[in-house]
Amino acid sequence: MHSYMMRLARIMAMIGGAVLTFLIFLTCISIAGRLLNGVFHSDMLEGLAPQLSEWMAARVGPVNGDFEVVEAGVAFAIFSFIPLCQITAGHAAVDVFANSFPARVNRILRMITEIVFALVLVLIAWRLGAGTLSKFENGETSFLLEFPIWWAYGLSLIAAVVAAVVGIYMAVIRSIEAMTGQILIWDGVEVQS
Repeated sequence: MHSYMMRLARIMAMIGGAVLTFLIFLTCISIAGRLLNGVFHSDMLEGLAPQLSEWMAARVGPVNGDFEVVEAGVAFAIFSFIPLCQITAGHAAVDVFANSFPARVNRILRMITEIVFALVLVLIAWRLGAGTLSKFENGETSFLLEFPIWWAYGLSLIAAVVAAVVGIYMAVIRSIEAMTGQILIWDGVEVQS
């Protein structure tokens, strides 16, 4: 079961990474287009080569609706990285006092943390599902590209559901570990008894 969950988390992280890479390239292209458009509209270029300046300025510019695509893509990417972060204990942790606690107390603290995190992920997925349905029913579209908003919500919902499933799985694992005292999944954060 753990290998399946790990594979699912890695696939989601790779998809999220691909989306994030695309968004980076899109942003760079848009910024370069905006900069070049400013150069082609400059007084100097318009004075030296007015026809070239006019022709290039009409064809070079920022990517239309880039911020809409970035907004939708970043939300998906964030939800895509959560499962891998959850299953590998990659979240930021402040354990100033936790290292001095006995192993049993640390296992109980991890169990509580995982349960709370799983509940929050389920709540987020549930409300994102409600939001997706609402956006679908009202037919709202983005301002410039006019794509249906529910598409972005739906993609984020898929990633949020995967994050919730992995969160529940890790809550169950950490609960079993807290009850039995046996560590089932070693991730480098455990404290030996």
